[in-house]
Amino acid sequence: MDNNNTGQKKGIKTILILAVILLLPGFLYFILNKSGSNSYVSLPIFGKKEVPGTTHRKWGRDIPDTIYHTVPPVDFVNYDGKPVRLMDSDTTLSVVHLMYSRDASLSRMMVKKLDQIANRFIHNKKVKLYSITVDTAYDTPGVLTKYVKVYKPWTKSWFFVTDPNVDIFKFAKESLLQDALVNSDKNKPFIIGSNYLLLDTKGRIRGMYDINVKTDVDRLEDEIKLLLVEEIRNHPATIEQKRF
Repeated sequence: MDNNNTGQKKGIKTILILAVILLLPGFLYFILNKSGSNSYVSLPIFGKKEVPGTTHRKWGRDIPDTIYHTVPPVDFVNYDGKPVRLMDSDTTLSVVHLMYSRDASLSRMMVKKLDQIANRFIHNKKVKLYSITVDTAYDTPGVLTKYVKVYKPWTKSWFFVTDPNVDIFKFAKESLLQDALVNSDKNKPFIIGSNYLLLDTKGRIRGMYDINVKTDVDRLEDEIKLLLVEEIRNHPATIEQKRF
């Protein structure tokens, strides 16, 4: 009898252990989804935000809607004379900064550093770079064509854009949240912000990187990769459909 009881107890323990092994992962997955928590790192969203009072459901919970600051689509002209639209796709990330060709200091340094980023993502069509001139009267496509030769942007997803029809100072301040001013100094006719901006596929500003901070260019590269992962995670169905 003792041997039978011992065998029955071992059998019950075995069943319980197997049940825990089989059910625990599903239980933890359910708890994770219900709590809505994640272990991944997410980049911040810059600019003003509004809470309209509406909600949407996620994992069975009502989540308050939030309206974030976004950079709207803008039509420019590329250095080669072709039209280019900033934010022309909801599947690509954008790196944006201000510059002008007559600036041999800040603009030149920003373009040179961005060339490193352009080369590192040269084969990734989901990353586009935009160098936007504030000197739209002087920086015609012809001038920009000469300026960009050393960087060979036609081999990369990199656009040097201009357009005298765009109020570039209003766009810089209200959309890019960057400084762009006319200066009285003839040797330095414009004052521009020293930041690169990282925009997600919705046009939200997810990162600002100061060229004057030594580690920021490396951080930009790392956070482009992080944002690429975030986009894949947020749109898995679309990725799978494109894959097949």
